[in-house]
Amino acid sequence: MKLPFIAALLFSVSLQADEFRAGAATSNITPELGSSINGGFQDGKALVIHDELNARCLALDDGQTKLVFVVADSCVIGRGIFDEAKKRVNEATGLPMENMMMSATHAHSCGTLQAVGQSEPNSIYQRFVARRIADGVRRALNNLAPAKIGYGSASVPQQVFNRRWKMKAGSILPTPLGVTTDQVKTNPGILNPNLVEPAGPTDPEVSFISVQSADGKPIALLANYSLHYVGGVGPGHISADYFGAFAGKIGQLLGAGSEFVGIMSNGTSGDINNIDFRGGQAKEAPYGRIQIVANDVAQAVAKAVKTVKHTDSLPLRVAQKEIELGLRIPTPNEVEKAREVMKGSKLLPRMETMEQVYARETVLLADFPAKVSAPLQIMKIGDLHVSAIPAEVFVEIGLELKKRHSPTFTISLANAYHGYLPTPEQHALGGYETWRARSSCLEVDASTKIIAGLEELFARLQ
Repeated sequence: MKLPFIAALLFSVSLQADEFRAGAATSNITPELGSSINGGFQDGKALVIHDELNARCLALDDGQTKLVFVVADSCVIGRGIFDEAKKRVNEATGLPMENMMMSATHAHSCGTLQAVGQSEPNSIYQRFVARRIADGVRRALNNLAPAKIGYGSASVPQQVFNRRWKMKAGSILPTPLGVTTDQVKTNPGILNPNLVEPAGPTDPEVSFISVQSADGKPIALLANYSLHYVGGVGPGHISADYFGAFAGKIGQLLGAGSEFVGIMSNGTSGDINNIDFRGGQAKEAPYGRIQIVANDVAQAVAKAVKTVKHTDSLPLRVAQKEIELGLRIPTPNEVEKAREVMKGSKLLPRMETMEQVYARETVLLADFPAKVSAPLQIMKIGDLHVSAIPAEVFVEIGLELKKRHSPTFTISLANAYHGYLPTPEQHALGGYETWRARSSCLEVDASTKIIAGLEELFARLQ
């Protein structure tokens, strides 16, 4: 039966509205020379821009729901910056703030956006990055066009190592806070004669979401690998580390055009790095290891993409909730002792020794609230779940979520920053990631509460 003209027109519009679309964009967030670089116990200063920093953005639209992923080249980003960027996008486009997942890569060679260690952010740079992230999202939304999407994974076991090691009895020194019960040492040194065994596993999986145009041209690829960062950059260098190198290499390997956006997000890498402490790696020149890791991961992903079936119809959903987490706040007596330790620095207000650095952290933590609100989020793309946790998540947590809800992967350092997230079992072993500081102050059972909160979101998305 021939439809009336108006009915046929409405039917046509309905079909077009349900058409799957995708768009991607990058937004430059490189700081100026002389800016603070965080990621260490001492502050760094930007002397060289080795490669530009970017916020890489991917927008998806199934005709009913729009989702946005942002991965920004930064060590850590606080909730205020992410929320400001989301608010700007929401006011300009109407996209709900909870439909945006924003995260930091955790490269240790980027401009400071959050007070960590002895690095302090510049408020002008913070506002600049919030605006640039929002601009990138709006550009990705403007670029929405008919597309196909698929997801899959590859395995790259040779580039991930657990950095927490059980050591021979008597070989672990007291912590900077005076604790003598640590059973593990983080980054113990290559070929350390006291090595016994790693204190935890690794996750070799590289998960990815691949997006192509209707005629099969690569638009973007969002990957996820549980690797802290690589490092080995030049002194005072601003660099996106292997995250940026991967973004370029995957585009080349896929034969993509200049408009393609490659994205590497940080998985559950709180206890994982790229150092083989058994001594199986050759020493590389600056950026040598970055290129090796980026190439290995990109090669594996490019090969896997060829086996993925892309579809032009895939439902999108999102769920988000806030949970309350306690903080490990120092006692007045601990604060008083810490102030005395700080007076020993000859470079005031900068601290010299590790004991002094952690004493300063104790004093600063005394002004923190007893509890914080942490955002948890899951985006569902077909059968794939992508979880967001606002912390440096230990690999055991990511592996447990994968075991329970395959296919899934977790983006760490997402939507806020609340420091390291060890499991209670890893807390009991001690080690750097458990030492109380602004970068490690969540309650011991925080991971248990976070997993329980995510389970509620998984159930909501059934």
